[in-house]
Amino acid sequence: MSSDVRPLTDAPMRQRLTAAAAQLVADGEAASLSTRRVASAAGTSTMSVYTHFGSMEALARSVVEEGFARLEAHLAAVEQSADPVRDLARQTAAYLAHARENPELYAVMFATAPLAGYRPATSEELHVGRRETLDRVGATIERAVRAGRFEAQRGSAPVFRWWTIVHGYVLLEGVGYLARARGPERVLAPLLIDFLVGQGDGRAAAEGSVAGVLT
Repeated sequence: MSSDVRPLTDAPMRQRLTAAAAQLVADGEAASLSTRRVASAAGTSTMSVYTHFGSMEALARSVVEEGFARLEAHLAAVEQSADPVRDLARQTAAYLAHARENPELYAVMFATAPLAGYRPATSEELHVGRRETLDRVGATIERAVRAGRFEAQRGSAPVFRWWTIVHGYVLLEGVGYLARARGPERVLAPLLIDFLVGQGDGRAAAEGSVAGVLT
């Protein structure tokens, strides 16, 4: 183990509990999440859950926040290049990678699978989480506008159009309606290209920027 990676037992207790709960979710135990199971996985007592979170609902919400943190890390790993449209395609690929790597966690993030003790987030809470996720995509779209690839539009509608495409694709692939091997190339890439053209990009330019990113 490298010196910059600490074992779970060395992490602060709140982090340990969240990580343990997130792992239980990843193992397919979201619906049966309980203070006893989380405490056991974290190597502590059930009292620690209430000491650090106050309730099972607060811990469940921390698990959802962990899911968005992992998504944000994927998007943050996409470095800016001279082609903002290609960067947007790479962010699309990063979003898909997060959903594939964390399928159970992704499902509870968007309430498509039950998570014991969790109530769906309010619009205000979703807005807070959006700052570190969708706003990264919005910044890329703004770069494409400044580069003359996209037409300027007010508001967040372009980001939500993009999100609708990639989230819808993720849901369909996740339940097996789209083949994981060929779906990104045959379905997601053409949808993304149509979105880019709708934003004002030329079709040839859009196809060039997306080429090879989602295969």
